[in-house]
Amino acid sequence: MSAAEAETWLAEVCPIMREAVTRHAPWPGASRGDQNDPYAALFRAVVYQQISGKAAATILARTTALFPNLDIPPAAAFLEIDPDALRGTGLSRQKQAALRDLAQKRLAGVVPDADALVALPDAAIIARLTAVRGVGLWTAQMYLMFTLGRPDIWPHDDLGVRNGVERLYGDRLGPKALKHFGERFAPFRSAAAWHCWRAVDAAAP
Repeated sequence: MSAAEAETWLAEVCPIMREAVTRHAPWPGASRGDQNDPYAALFRAVVYQQISGKAAATILARTTALFPNLDIPPAAAFLEIDPDALRGTGLSRQKQAALRDLAQKRLAGVVPDADALVALPDAAIIARLTAVRGVGLWTAQMYLMFTLGRPDIWPHDDLGVRNGVERLYGDRLGPKALKHFGERFAPFRSAAAWHCWRAVDAAAP
C-alpha cells in the first residue's frame, strides 16, 4: 500500500479528510537510509528525548565522534566505551543507561536488524521496541509510521492528533475515545494522523 493510495482512500471515505488532503502535503510514508535500522533509529530517538533538537544534535555528534567514521556506534563497541567518556558528551546517566540497554537488546536479538524486523506485524514490533529502557509506545509508533511506512498506526495518546481531531471535527476526545474515533480511518490511520498534525500546524500563528 502506497502513501498515494492512503490519501486517495481517505478522500473517498471522509469529506472532512478529503478537504484536508487537498490542503496539506501528503503523508510521506517510509523514509530511506540507515535509519531503517531500528537500533540506529532508537539510538537517535533516545538522544533526542526531552531536550531541544539543537542540543541533541550536539550531543549526538560528540557521542559519534568517539567512534570515528561511524554514524551510529555499533552495539558491542558502545558497551565497551568508558562511562566517563560518555559523560563528556553530555549524555545524562538516564540516557546512558537507556542506550546501554538498547545495545544489550540488540546483541540479544530483541532489537533485530531491519530485514528481520520488517517481517514482523505491527504489534510484535511495538513489543520489541518498547522492551528497551526509555522507549515508549509513542517512539515505537513513530518508527512504524515514518521509518517503516506502516499505513495503519493511530497514536491515540498523541496531543497533536487529539488537537487535530478537535480542529477538523470539532470533537475534544480523551485517549480512549480518540482510539475508538480513529477506527473509522483503518486501514490508513497513519495518513489520517498525519493530516491531524498538519491541521494543527496550519492553525498555528
